[in-house]
Amino acid sequence: MIRNALILSMLSSAALFANDDIDELKKQIAQLQQHLNTIEQTQKVNAQKELNDRIATATKSSSSFNQSAFLPDMSFILDASAVSRNIKNSEYKAYNMPGFTETPPVGAETEIPFNKDRGFNFNYAEVALHSVVDPYFDANVILHIREDGLEVEEAFVTTRGLPYGLRAKVGKFRSNFGRINAMHQHAWNFTSQPLVYEALIGGEGINSSGVQLQWIAPTDTYLMVGAEAMQKLTPESPNEENNLYIGYVKSSIDIGDTSILGGVSLAHSKYFEDEAIGLVNDSDIYGAELTIKSIFDSYSSLTLQSELLSRTQKTAGGSTTQAGMHSELVYKINSNYSTGVRYDWLNKNLDNQPDDLERYTAMVEYKPFEFSKIRLQFTHDKSKEFSGEQKDINEVLLGITIEAGAHGAHAF
Repeated sequence: MIRNALILSMLSSAALFANDDIDELKKQIAQLQQHLNTIEQTQKVNAQKELNDRIATATKSSSSFNQSAFLPDMSFILDASAVSRNIKNSEYKAYNMPGFTETPPVGAETEIPFNKDRGFNFNYAEVALHSVVDPYFDANVILHIREDGLEVEEAFVTTRGLPYGLRAKVGKFRSNFGRINAMHQHAWNFTSQPLVYEALIGGEGINSSGVQLQWIAPTDTYLMVGAEAMQKLTPESPNEENNLYIGYVKSSIDIGDTSILGGVSLAHSKYFEDEAIGLVNDSDIYGAELTIKSIFDSYSSLTLQSELLSRTQKTAGGSTTQAGMHSELVYKINSNYSTGVRYDWLNKNLDNQPDDLERYTAMVEYKPFEFSKIRLQFTHDKSKEFSGEQKDINEVLLGITIEAGAHGAHAF
């Protein structure tokens, strides 16, 4: 349209000139037409290029949503064992640790999460789901399947990319209190839970609904500070409101081929013992941990891991302080074989119960591959009473654990 208007304008002007100038005008008009044709062709090419680019972008955007790429990573774990023990099942299910736990009522059983029976045990199957939700959040769900039912072990959301080295977690999760509380049973170096955890915290460890905030300092040396507010210390704790608060500081250094990890933790639990008169029961658990790991080569290492816990409970009748520790030495011979020993100790610190409680454990482990392991473990346990009578327990355990799927690396 622009071209036609220009041509008509030029023709009108040409009629005003003498015949001698008509040939020159015609030549100029031809040049102008050629120039306009060039402009139109360039515009068409550019328009087509822009259209092609938009189509390519739209196609790329739509094809990038591949449903399978957004499915969560999934893994499962199977754990089973065969146990030989010098105590009958009926007796063992009703044990207590004097000064720490009470004898179960007649007909009730002690909560024993793993390797309960003399003979064969299916301990659990664990199903874990992990997904990167978006640039801001990760989601994790861990389910425990046992013969008597299904339970949510953990279900939480963690943040991604918070500024200033911060990370937040919300949901149901295992607390980072102490050294092994956050670890799942299949990641322990020994099959049984340390005595001090069972006595002062409970067989399930600290695992409850809540929020967590951690900060990693921008330093060459690893330094992490964390705080948690959780619903309750144990499943049996009163639940009128959230009553558990936890803080910890952890740091590590490397000296040559040796890594040293240390930390201190505090868990404060407060609840009303009797709401009618307002009596309050405070429980403070202090923890100190130290892990020293020397690397010999790609598959060989020696690890010394120790942890000390102390609990002070305040009641209307006064206060009681009890303590305990566990220390283990594990030698990883190569990629297939490991061996280790562990010592557990509890100090009852009660006037009417002067004796300490001890347990000795040794194990040999064979890993045919990274995701399977067979462990032979012997335990001499001097910490249990049965119907008021202390009995030494000798136990031989053969366990097998299978891990499959997209299973994340275990903590150091």
